[in-house]
Amino acid sequence: MSPAQVAAGLARFNEAPFTTAEAALLECCGSRRWAHRMAAHRPFPDLPSLLAASDEAGYDLAPRDIAEALAAEPAPFLHDDAPRAAHLALQAAHAAYESRFGHSFVICLDACPPSQAVDQVLAAIRLRLTHEVDDERALTADELRRLARSRLVELVAEGW
Repeated sequence: MSPAQVAAGLARFNEAPFTTAEAALLECCGSRRWAHRMAAHRPFPDLPSLLAASDEAGYDLAPRDIAEALAAEPAPFLHDDAPRAAHLALQAAHAAYESRFGHSFVICLDACPPSQAVDQVLAAIRLRLTHEVDDERALTADELRRLARSRLVELVAEGW
């Protein structure tokens, strides 16, 4: 995406009606508090400012806000043409994670090639199942912030 595309998309985002921006932001992070705060802080002068505000709003989320965001997160999934064994392994890993921590597993896979996504998710779930609850809670909040940043970049790049 070119700097001009980013600037144009950000300008449209900044100029959108509050409720429209808030609804789009809820697609980036399912916390109503986060989305409201982000929509209220517009206009953002540039993408780094938008992303910094996203991080700040994410760090300020209370446990109930994080739970709300997690409830809105879809579980990482496979394409229908993936092998059945892969689907079963992913379902079992998700079930074990949710049983241990009480919420869905989230991970930002921005740097991961699609062909390696399943392996990355399974490896991450296995590793994170070994975490203490408080450590996993902190890591989950970090992953939510990373997902929100990634989705904000996509939102602005798509030009609204």
